[in-house]
Amino acid sequence: MSYSKSMSAKSDGKKKGLVKIANKKQVQTKSKDTAKSDSLAQIPDKTLIQILDLMIKSRVLEERLIKIYRAGESYFWIGGPGEEAWGVPIGMLARKGEGPKYDFLHLHYRCTPTLIAMGMDMKDSIRLMMNRVTDPSTGGRNFSNHYCFPKMNIAPVTSPIEVQYGIALGTAHAQKRLGDNAISIVTGGDAGTAEGDFASCLIWASRKGNELPMLITVQNNYWGISTSYEGQHGESAIADRARGFNIRARVVNGNDPVESYIALKEEMDYIRRTGKPSFIESKVSRLYGHSSASGANFVGNEEDCIKSFSEKLISRKLVTEKDIKRMWETYEAEALKATEDARAEGVPAAESIWDHVYANNENSDWRKF
Repeated sequence: MSYSKSMSAKSDGKKKGLVKIANKKQVQTKSKDTAKSDSLAQIPDKTLIQILDLMIKSRVLEERLIKIYRAGESYFWIGGPGEEAWGVPIGMLARKGEGPKYDFLHLHYRCTPTLIAMGMDMKDSIRLMMNRVTDPSTGGRNFSNHYCFPKMNIAPVTSPIEVQYGIALGTAHAQKRLGDNAISIVTGGDAGTAEGDFASCLIWASRKGNELPMLITVQNNYWGISTSYEGQHGESAIADRARGFNIRARVVNGNDPVESYIALKEEMDYIRRTGKPSFIESKVSRLYGHSSASGANFVGNEEDCIKSFSEKLISRKLVTEKDIKRMWETYEAEALKATEDARAEGVPAAESIWDHVYANNENSDWRKF
């Protein structure tokens, strides 16, 4: 998909704009609209442009992965097109490094925008997609977007949903003992909040006197594979469940990178200052379906955050349509070159299946025990 591709925003059934009503209500509505537009001023222009650039880079990569799947050069695709406005700010704001002095990230399989913002090379994502032995995350032995980068504290992305919420408790405990104001960030989808790991995370993160420095997030795209969000939840918002454990919580528009960036920064600062957990429910789009299992076709009735944000920056004269077109073309060329390079690289040898199962590559061939 390119910048010029048409998009129709997800409708909530409410009419926008002022109607002829009491003057007081008109003033209140205008104040809210003004406050929302002024939020752009809270982020430097250079950062706004950087956010858009990274969002486009991530989208180009994801669409390249889909093309690789459709060309028969990969077995499966699952990813995060539509979540760039949420994922990119996480990667920009995380304290990047290795070890408990830096932030740990426990992500799920829609995390490409975050990894791109943290500096992941496109080629490393493509190597994983094409199951190349040069894949630094898994040696070519896992699904697309199942990343693992120890040097950036990116814990292995897993296929079983929501187990990362329990795993994140461990790194948060270590960071609490160390006392260096580092935090553990964990992300997941709305459907997975039905899993026990999610509830356990809320319990263990919030015990009085033993609170953990965790940013707990849920990307709510309103779908669990093919099951609609509606009718699956008794609470008004998923964030309400965190409030039940006395965890500070909020809901944000994850299709707005400015709102996401500001909210994430505020909550990360709060956790570093207090050592207590915080929760964000981010409402996002799912632009290519659940995965290649559902076709990976573009969904036209979802809001495209890149199109929306591009239009905002053009209206502020921070970028031009020509600038944006150049971004797309630059990254499309980079992604194509990375694909060609990865295509020439080898696949894992059969005997290497036993490697990296245990620490220090200890023998894991059951036939040799």
